[in-house]
Amino acid sequence: AGLLFFIAVFWGFFPVFTAIFTFPQERAMLNKERAADMYRLSAYFLARTTSDLPLDLILPVLFLLVVYFMAGLRLSTAPFFLTILTVFLCIIAAQGLGLAIGATLMDLKRATTLASVTVMTFMLAGGFFVQKVPIFISWIRYMSFNYHTYKLLLKVQYEHLTPVINGVKIDSGLTEVAALIAMVFGYRFLAYLSLRRMKLQ
Repeated sequence: AGLLFFIAVFWGFFPVFTAIFTFPQERAMLNKERAADMYRLSAYFLARTTSDLPLDLILPVLFLLVVYFMAGLRLSTAPFFLTILTVFLCIIAAQGLGLAIGATLMDLKRATTLASVTVMTFMLAGGFFVQKVPIFISWIRYMSFNYHTYKLLLKVQYEHLTPVINGVKIDSGLTEVAALIAMVFGYRFLAYLSLRRMKLQ
């Protein structure tokens, strides 16, 4: 369970901090080309947010090919590919958060600080370190891609053994998948709106 949690944390942490740099580094170029009306913002946004996906998806496959079998996780085809799909979903959701933070703040120092605080909060609310989160902040876990990814990974590995692992109840997994898909599109939509509000210089 600890390994699964840190897989969820690492593959959430890494994409957030690589995606943060996407828009702030290209701000001057984007302003210049938008001012010249070279292309629509939606075309730039779609191209920019999908261009990194192949590399972002190859790295976790290489990682899991080593770690999955080294750790002796369920040795059958379906759990292995479900684990890969879960990690993919986590990466794309986390990348969306990084894009949203970078596009909203457009300042690398502030964006990195906010991302650090956000990711650490999500990690603490993820259900591994703190199992009984106080009620007044327990809602944070439902916004945490770490929490949903962790629950899905537990389901893939342990649903045939027990309904509860480390205080985390294993259910159908549909809620977690829906939450991660909502994050994939929601964070990207927020990033797009932030770019549209950006003033041309």
